[in-house]
Amino acid sequence: MEKRKKVLVLGEAFYPEDFLINDLVREWEKDGYQFEVLTRAPSYPFGKVYEGYKNKIYQTTCFNTIKIHRFPVLQGYEKSTIIKVLNYFSFVFWSCLIVLFIGKRFDRVFIYQTGPLTLATAGIFLKKLFNAKVTIWTQDLWPETVYAYGFKKTKLLSFCLDRFVKWIYKNCDSILVSCEGFIERIHHYTPEKDILFAPNWSLMEYKPTKKIELPGTYNFVFAGNVGKVQNLENVLRGFGQFVKDCPNACLNIIGDGSFLTELMDIAKNECIPNVNFTGRKPLSEMSDYYEAGDALIISLKDVPLYETMMPSKFQTYLATGKPIYAIFNGEVRNIVEKYQIGFGASPTDLGDIAAGFNHFVKLTDEEKKAIANNAACLCETVFNRKMIIKLIDGVVWK
Repeated sequence: MEKRKKVLVLGEAFYPEDFLINDLVREWEKDGYQFEVLTRAPSYPFGKVYEGYKNKIYQTTCFNTIKIHRFPVLQGYEKSTIIKVLNYFSFVFWSCLIVLFIGKRFDRVFIYQTGPLTLATAGIFLKKLFNAKVTIWTQDLWPETVYAYGFKKTKLLSFCLDRFVKWIYKNCDSILVSCEGFIERIHHYTPEKDILFAPNWSLMEYKPTKKIELPGTYNFVFAGNVGKVQNLENVLRGFGQFVKDCPNACLNIIGDGSFLTELMDIAKNECIPNVNFTGRKPLSEMSDYYEAGDALIISLKDVPLYETMMPSKFQTYLATGKPIYAIFNGEVRNIVEKYQIGFGASPTDLGDIAAGFNHFVKLTDEEKKAIANNAACLCETVFNRKMIIKLIDGVVWK
């Protein structure tokens, strides 16, 4: 009998949610690979099922020619930690149940882990039941993320999480990571396994189409989710110190999120001038906003976990060729400074953040051109879409 060559793609999110996995499976579809997707009803990031979809026990939908198996989601998880945790268990229950019925026709599993590692359970379950080969592409590091969310690191919790993480990775045949810093952490659980670095690539095609006027003579741009972890209060206060000596500079915050109102209050109450809150903008317009900026800001709080993280906006920023201001410690700042594509600053030192802003306004045209060339080189090598997909294909389909 001919050996099956069919993959079950398992993940917390999928089209119409905007994640990199959509782009990857489009390529697999073009190449004629056989696969299906198992995920929940689409609800990210608002915690509410998208219009046109139902929150049913089981349903199938399609994305192009790709068959998608869906199960229910507990709505309201974006506002409640309890519902968020219950969703983790709900995902495990429904995905394992569905695997019982559909798993036999798959000989491979590709786990796209953007959130809780618990979602990988169904993939391991399928392996145990039907001897499927398991590949995981880890985008988020456990158990560090659990503690970063505020859960106290007790002996019992640490014991349970460590053994669960070890069980997942021990049962994966191949491990891919989106951040190189994850490799050492995961090797703690599986020292004998090879772990491959497969970074994310930019989903945005950088093609400015119209001229947008931002308020400053020199415009710094932060784009994306405005949450607490982005450390924007320190960015704002550091800018406040800097702008006293550079009154023509402007800090543009493009995006929305749970911390936006509080951030606006900080700017107002502390009389920080030249801060422009634009709100959320469509992805189709973002090339124009990036083009209007002079330097792009990426920032995270000073948490050990974030030192290994590489937010996907970094690859998007790279594609613009603009200087990048990395206001946090760890992997991204190291890349920015090593490849000379911008400057870094300590996320907790307001004086250092202020001094960093000053470095950018002093850049010459020649230095900006060198930065653009260095960024283009990185896009063509480390973060090259075709090369990364080829690497993933070689692991999943070999």
